Amino acid sequence: MNLKNKTLTAYLALLLGALGVHRFYLKGLADKWGWLHLFASSMGLYGVRRVLAFGQDDRLAWVLVPFWGASLAAACLAAIVCGLMDKAKWNATYNPAASSEAASGNSSGLGIFAAILALLLGATALMSVIAYTGQRYFESALKAT
Repeated sequence: MNLKNKTLTAYLALLLGALGVHRFYLKGLADKWGWLHLFASSMGLYGVRRVLAFGQDDRLAWVLVPFWGASLAAACLAAIVCGLMDKAKWNATYNPAASSEAASGNSSGLGIFAAILALLLGATALMSVIAYTGQRYFESALKAT
């Protein structure tokens, strides 16, 4: 039986979630949301590359960079949800053939730690996206006047 481990999923979401790895682990390569994570992160990283190449005044870059931060924030939210999900709900959702008390749905200190790290990283990513987007918007509005 191929049981999905809750702690492993939380760490996959925390460390590689912006690439959708946690979604592919849970639902396979056909998962649309996993591919959306990968697409959004790619667009955001391309925006970062444009900032490094053309400077902060590149308009396309400041449109693209927030996609990376949003993907990071979404992945951190997934790590929090997975790390703190109830064992019976986890097993019913991701291990339906197993018992509701299967060990793969156990909460551990490592899973809780992943949720705490995800809260710190996700909040930082989300606030960075908001600050960066707001700054670029208001700078362009001032230039227009």
